[in-house]
Amino acid sequence: QVRVVESGGGLVQAGGSLRLSCAASGSIFSINPMGWYRQAPGKQRELVAGFTTGDSTNYADSVKGRFTISRDNAKKAMYLQMNSLKPEDTAVYYCNGISMGRTYWGQGTQVTVSS
Repeated sequence: QVRVVESGGGLVQAGGSLRLSCAASGSIFSINPMGWYRQAPGKQRELVAGFTTGDSTNYADSVKGRFTISRDNAKKAMYLQMNSLKPEDTAVYYCNGISMGRTYWGQGTQVTVSS
């Protein structure tokens, strides 16, 4: 069984920081981390930060300059450093990766930013 698990979410005050982690495990040799997504109640899931070809990254305009995506291929892990958090960042955050042509999603981790 292949599993992708997010962690690090929680409640934080506006202006604070959180670091989300995403770890993959199971019967896979490797997994290519793709990015972080989030979904707020009543809204469509959106890409927050992702990897493109090579080491390139891209960010949603709403988080640019505040969030940083990174990865550790040896650990099959991906991270999202979130700084200067705003109430509008409140959402369930998901990570995904691709292995053997399949996309894997985690269950999500809740991030709540209080005013």
